[in-house]
Amino acid sequence: ERITQTVEITKHVVDIEEKGVKLRLTIVDTPGFGDAVNNTECWKPVADYIDQQFEQYFRDESGLNRKNIQDNRVHCCIYFISPFGHGLRPLDVEFMRALHQRVNIVPVLAKADTLTPAEVERMKNKIREEIDQYGICIYQFPECDSDEDEEFKLQDQALK
Repeated sequence: ERITQTVEITKHVVDIEEKGVKLRLTIVDTPGFGDAVNNTECWKPVADYIDQQFEQYFRDESGLNRKNIQDNRVHCCIYFISPFGHGLRPLDVEFMRALHQRVNIVPVLAKADTLTPAEVERMKNKIREEIDQYGICIYQFPECDSDEDEEFKLQDQALK
């Protein structure tokens, strides 16, 4: 089924089961973010949504009936960065700076398969430099366990 483009924040809920572990995954989509002519504070609805989810969870936790609480907090923001250009746009910087204290941000180079491996590496390095330059905190993947085999450790390091 083709997903149509929306103009507002949309939630998609998926139930996943892997090796007997059940997980309810909620994907919050913000399509068209930053596509408007005037992008002043266009990140504000996203920040407000994240804050609302935390406030709702806090209210539920503070209530009398805490057995059936649904956790709709946003735990991770996968932020897609355009591969066309020379690093982060001012909008990218503004968005990530507004949200990095609220949620884990994982920057992803979108459509990286349209670039050569050298271009991907150059773009990733440029983005990393800018993230450090602007003081943006992004999610740091944890170290793998010491009892893992060497191949897994190398793969883990490459992903980081």
